[in-house]
Order: sequence, then structure tokens, then C-alpha cells
Amino acid sequence: MSSTPPPGDASNDPTTDQTGRFVRQPNGRIRPLSPHLQIWRFHVTMWGSILNRGAAIGLSFGLLFVVGWMVAAACGPDAYAAYTGCMGSPLGLLIWFGVTLAAAYHLTAGIRHLVWDAGEGLAIKPADQLTVISMVAAVVITVGFWAALFLSGKVVL
Repeated sequence: MSSTPPPGDASNDPTTDQTGRFVRQPNGRIRPLSPHLQIWRFHVTMWGSILNRGAAIGLSFGLLFVVGWMVAAACGPDAYAAYTGCMGSPLGLLIWFGVTLAAAYHLTAGIRHLVWDAGEGLAIKPADQLTVISMVAAVVITVGFWAALFLSGKVVL
């Protein structure tokens, strides 16, 4: 597909464009400049994409705590007791809750993408609905998981 205007359309000639709507690529081709946030209307699937990236960052951050847990376990019972005491504090539980929420959202967003990869739900309304469902499902999974931990007595404040 060519980015050049139809023959005879001098008003939209990318070679003489002074508006900044076109950019010359390193290979010499002139391509239209992609619009960004100032052009696009914000919608729920954009929010879902941003959250998915944030969840991945949160999981990377949470991995540090998992590695710390394994290092504490390898360093002996005293180090392990100190680490579990710290991570069992209200602040530590809040961190683990956030890591759980990030994992749950990353999972549900991944399932949403599998549905989209199958060619389903790509229209605007179904895509928005799937995004909202993935967000709500992540919260339900996280709250359910932590409720089960507290109700079983495995986690206490």
C-alpha cells in the first residue's frame, strides 16, 4: 500500500508537505506520521492496555520479593523468620495483595487477547466489554484468593 496521494492531488503531496503530517523514513520513503493521544479519543481498551503494561511492571517488581523469599529460605531459619515477619506485616501483605492483583489482571488480559487472537470480540462494543470483564474478573479473583487465605487462617493481621 502506497502512502503517496492519488495522481493529480497536489494539495496532499507528501513531498511538499509543510504541516508535519508526513515523515521521511531512513530508507527514503515518505510515510504519514502516526497520530497520538492528541488525536485519539481515550477509550476503555486503551486503559486495559496501559493496565496490562503496569501489571507486567508490577509483576517484575513482585519478582524481587519472591527472590528475597527464596534467598531468606536459603540463608537459614533466622533469615527466613525475619523475612516472613516483614512480609507478613500489614505493609508486606499490601505488597503481596498488589502482586496478586497484577498477576490476576495479567492473566485475565492474556485470556482476553487469546479471544481476540481467535478473531472474536474485535468490534468496538465487544472489545470494550471484554476489557471491562477482564478488569472486574481480576479484582474478583484477587479478593477471592485473599478472602480464602484469611478465612483459612493461613494469613492473619
